[in-house]
Amino acid sequence: MSEHYAPVSEHLDDVEAARKEGRRKMDWALQHMPILRELREQFEADQPFAGEVIGMAMHVEAKTANLVELLALGGAEVAVTGCNPLSTHNDVSAALDANDDITSYAVRGVDDDGYYAAIDAVVAHEPTITVDDGMDMVFTIHEEYPELIETIVGGAEETTTGVHRLRAMDEDGELKYPVFAVNDTPMKRLFDNIHGTGESSLATIAMTTNLSYAGKNVVVGGYGHCGKGVAKKAAGQNANVIVTEVDPRRALEAHMEGYEVMPMEEAAKVGDVFITTTGNRDVITREDFEQMKDGALLANAGHFDIEIDLDALSDLAVDEYEARDGVEAYEMEDGRRLNVLAEGRLVNLASPIALGHPVEVMDQSFGVQAVVVRELVENGDAYDAGVHNVPDELDREVAEIKLEAEGIEFDAMTDEQREYMGSWAHGT
Repeated sequence: MSEHYAPVSEHLDDVEAARKEGRRKMDWALQHMPILRELREQFEADQPFAGEVIGMAMHVEAKTANLVELLALGGAEVAVTGCNPLSTHNDVSAALDANDDITSYAVRGVDDDGYYAAIDAVVAHEPTITVDDGMDMVFTIHEEYPELIETIVGGAEETTTGVHRLRAMDEDGELKYPVFAVNDTPMKRLFDNIHGTGESSLATIAMTTNLSYAGKNVVVGGYGHCGKGVAKKAAGQNANVIVTEVDPRRALEAHMEGYEVMPMEEAAKVGDVFITTTGNRDVITREDFEQMKDGALLANAGHFDIEIDLDALSDLAVDEYEARDGVEAYEMEDGRRLNVLAEGRLVNLASPIALGHPVEVMDQSFGVQAVVVRELVENGDAYDAGVHNVPDELDREVAEIKLEAEGIEFDAMTDEQREYMGSWAHGT
């Protein structure tokens, strides 16, 4: 087991300055995270995680850092690393590492070896609970450290791609401890995936390029929850939205929303901006690059850098150069330039200026993560190995904390209404 990978503080020149700046970012985010603030009060008082070791692979930036610190304040020993080589903020990682109950191995820009060495270093803490974004931690434990599974109570998975991987693993009978599909619960999916992905992806692309969406053809690859968010927000910025899909119902849904729907090979000819949101590989391929217009922007909002076939693009290019921070230009033989943002990685987190999802939506998602970890500690024995939906009462609890913080009141059912909805005996 690779315990020798050093925490972030040993990778930085001016650790004190980094910690100070990281703490400043965390404090700003926490001001706008009423759910985590409420849970901080509860967890500090109740110490629900006393004696637990929580291993985390997440996007280590200010909002996530407040979740990490929340779990430590609740009594846990926490070890954390990144879940994408380009989404870590070193200053935030250093601020976490300054906490006696937290060890952070997340370093921005590590190579593949460093990325997995850091995951190994987290696993060396022998976690009793895992919290993942993309499932790399769960995968590593099952593949390389199966002896730890016996003492792991369970885990939580944040994102669509990770849940897809987990369900495939579960179907093959290979998932050996319970994991909550946080991504699939309404408080995550309805807000984080739609509003978070839509707003942050488009904002990051606009800031990275200094270009407008107005009047442009924006091609959205995939019309799941993330794709819906990107399409909706792009339309709100006066873009012409084109959707590509493989599912007939989603294609029809996009059509009924008023978007153009066509195959990617057709969209490639007219698109100005391409944003992939499928979680699948090879969404934009060699044939598409050959059709694209000069100056096209290519970005990915899915978890892994597999949606745009960069190997094929590199093969076609006669020249590659950095056109702007976070923008790699690929020049074709005929002089056309295709511009790839953030190396085809998760654009809203991996671009040089990326800040990830808006604070408010991550407050909701991380609130769900926190109450799910509490559920594992309190009732972990009730869950068999496999993927589990988040219990609805936990999802509602997080929604109620948020509404109360916003000063929003809502109705409650009467006893008569509850009885009516729970009965099958009422006829015409």
